[in-house]
Amino acid sequence: MSPPVFLAEPERLAVDRVVLDGPEGRHAATVRRLRVGERVDLTDGAGLLAECVVAVVAGRDVLELDVLTRRRSPAPDPRIVVVQALPKGDRGELAVETMTEVGVDEIVPWAASRCVTQWRPDRRDKALGKWRGAAREAAKQARRAWLPEVTELATTGEVASRIATAARAVILHEEAQEPLSGLVLPEKGDIVVIVGPEGGIAEEEIQRFAAAGAVPALLGPTVLRTSTAGVAAAAVLLAATGRW
Repeated sequence: MSPPVFLAEPERLAVDRVVLDGPEGRHAATVRRLRVGERVDLTDGAGLLAECVVAVVAGRDVLELDVLTRRRSPAPDPRIVVVQALPKGDRGELAVETMTEVGVDEIVPWAASRCVTQWRPDRRDKALGKWRGAAREAAKQARRAWLPEVTELATTGEVASRIATAARAVILHEEAQEPLSGLVLPEKGDIVVIVGPEGGIAEEEIQRFAAAGAVPALLGPTVLRTSTAGVAAAAVLLAATGRW
């Protein structure tokens, strides 16, 4: 069984004995009940991973870990970026969780015109915090050395600007003629995938994204929920690019 993964600041990982405290230490000592001699991996979320062993358990929220080895994973390339229209209820966190587990590198919350859910200014920080928390915990569960970035809420104009600088951009659309699996993909750069809301992407949005360089693509013969389309598309792209 693979050792559990916890997050630590880069400066902590530079020393040979790491003190793990705070929420991560509490999770390791109290929730996971790690004991002296057990293996643990620590990562800074930016490619550095330290393989460690528990040396001291100091109370309910502090562990001291001896570093056995360190290794740095190269940044993923091409990067998979999913622009996710805001789903209803808690399906947003579910989408973030599953996309993180499969390997999506960046998730962009998008306030599409047909989104039922809207992040009001007074609740935006809380909603975004939930998405980022879901990504962080899923990355640890998936034992990722690189944590995905969850950006600020994007407008349609900001998504169009992102498309214009991407190596490839795709709009998932049930009426598209070209299958996602048949697209020619770049070896480097960002592959941006647009996932619309439950009510579909508005025609004006499709036109704006197409003008910026995005192409429509068919994910499959069935219509998926917005909260599951992103992870399905990411799986296709990760396999097609050779990252899987």
